[in-house]
Amino acid sequence: MPKDKFVVYGDSRSGNYYKIKLLCSQLGIAYEWHEVDILAGDTRTAEFLAMNANGKIPLLALPDGRYLAESNAILTYLADGSELAGSDRFSRAAVLQWMFFEQYSHEPNIATSRFIIQYLGNPPDRQAALEEKRLGGYKALDVMEQQLGDNTFMAGSEYSIADIALYAYTHVAHEGGFDLNGYPATRAWLDRVRAMPGHVPMESR
Repeated sequence: MPKDKFVVYGDSRSGNYYKIKLLCSQLGIAYEWHEVDILAGDTRTAEFLAMNANGKIPLLALPDGRYLAESNAILTYLADGSELAGSDRFSRAAVLQWMFFEQYSHEPNIATSRFIIQYLGNPPDRQAALEEKRLGGYKALDVMEQQLGDNTFMAGSEYSIADIALYAYTHVAHEGGFDLNGYPATRAWLDRVRAMPGHVPMESR
């Protein structure tokens, strides 16, 4: 049934949901929240799969009854028409470039490491996988450090949804076993994002 505002389904401790929470706070977008427990199988129910056949969160329910999955697609939809999506053709493409980087190079390593440690309890049988993720995570952080050594924000001089996408899991990278002491430009960028108007913290465990 159509509703009069957005509904977000997700895990309040997840960086992928936090992206949406932060953007909505900064743009003043109201939404209704539904907590989803992936470990309890909430995303595999018939009701949830009817909304998203991929069984993943976060999920955005639009007021007209349509659904949109994938955190960065949701960011792009909600930020459309604002400067956070990029102010011209090239800047919009640059924003997307770093959002693709987040999903393919950053999130699979840094977020997955955090999941193994914080959600699964760092089990012995996942240590080999965790070490592999650590190598990929530091490679992604190296790329970010190089970019932020020359730019104020990820896509250039302006704050954008690319910063939101990458901030979500970078600012809690230590929870996945990553040490940011050797990344001064990245740490300075974290401070700049944290100081942006409308910033809200991530849910704590």
